[in-house]
Amino acid sequence: MIRRLAWEILRSGQAIPTRGVSALAARHELSERDRGLLRHLVGCEVRRRGTLVAVVSHLAHGRIHADLAAHLRLGLVQLLFADQVPDHAAVSETVGAVHDTLGPAKSRTANAILRAAVKLRSEGRSGDPRRDLVGRDLSLAAPVFRDPLRHPLLWAQDALSMPAAFMKPWTRRFGEEGARELARSFLEEPPLSVRRTRPDLAPLPAELDGAVAGAHPAVFVLPARATGAVLASEAFRRGELTVQGEAALRAAELCQAREGEAWLDLCAAPGGKTAVLAAAGARVTACDVSAAKIERGRESVERLGVGERVEWLLLEGGAPGPVEPHDGVLVDAPCSNSAVLGARPDARWRHGPAARAELARLQADLLAAAAERTAVGGRMVYSTCSIEPEENEQRVRAFCASHPDWELEAELATHPRPLSAGGPVDGGFAARLCRNS
Repeated sequence: MIRRLAWEILRSGQAIPTRGVSALAARHELSERDRGLLRHLVGCEVRRRGTLVAVVSHLAHGRIHADLAAHLRLGLVQLLFADQVPDHAAVSETVGAVHDTLGPAKSRTANAILRAAVKLRSEGRSGDPRRDLVGRDLSLAAPVFRDPLRHPLLWAQDALSMPAAFMKPWTRRFGEEGARELARSFLEEPPLSVRRTRPDLAPLPAELDGAVAGAHPAVFVLPARATGAVLASEAFRRGELTVQGEAALRAAELCQAREGEAWLDLCAAPGGKTAVLAAAGARVTACDVSAAKIERGRESVERLGVGERVEWLLLEGGAPGPVEPHDGVLVDAPCSNSAVLGARPDARWRHGPAARAELARLQADLLAAAAERTAVGGRMVYSTCSIEPEENEQRVRAFCASHPDWELEAELATHPRPLSAGGPVDGGFAARLCRNS
């Protein structure tokens, strides 16, 4: 059943399939164990999609029906990236799911391809980047991936599951190995960053037992597998814990919101940064373009005990919200998500050149709208979860160049790093600007 549900999410055409997991799990009243399996299957398929597509194409010798290909990729997730599932179980369960959804003819095709995949896989590494599975002590019996010397960007799409839209600019900035190392870091689900909203409470909640302290005193990091336990905990329900990374928290703190100030949050859902502003004593008008997002944000700030300081506003037709001047405006802008592609793996497949151009227009429009709504002497904070200069430093400097009454006061640029390197495991950018006249 779980593999069938994972397949339904993938074939639905959702732009963000990992978001479909929670809704589907709730609808089917899945146990925590089954919910975790569903989350793993969908998440791993998205993170490793380039590799899975390359293997399916190699084994199928060409084009294959999209619905069957989705089943095969899920089967390969278990054959290539899950050690707990025996080969015979991964094959039989996938073939059974194909039989039930697509019929006996395609189930026979699936059986042949998956059995060939078992024979293709070998223990240990070969030393040939066209054959080795990145991050696994496994290799393939034939060169499935494209040659990294002749086609480095195509190899990265195959072996690292990272499209050229990201790899090309990263290679220019960080060098080829630096870009590949960054892409490798996004092949795994990152640790869970949890903010303790009441640092004065002692001792730490049981859910944080074994957590590693982050650089920010309020943030702790746990293995991703702890997500379910944290979200189901009494401490989370009481608003003493919330899921929020260091980079995101520091962006909210850069606002320096104060008691009694009026703040406008133009892209507020899911409400994490909104809650930080409200906890500082500000009155916040929180806006977003989706009723579902608004409801999610409202539940978050209520759980965190600051709901009475937040007014939620649905932006009809994408209009930018109230025009009266505010002491501060926060623009947590839509972006490529390039600093958090481990946590949001879907973004790598939906932010090509056309999407980047649309994001650039939207980011510029949001900055202009925020500027119009900031009082003289007020602050505006622009933040992203991106590491791309054109979305961050260049965007802010272009705004300042065309708005001489604004001055850049401070900025933070955070590169995501493994916990072993000191973190933070999330990255992003934030800049605070002041309106002088």
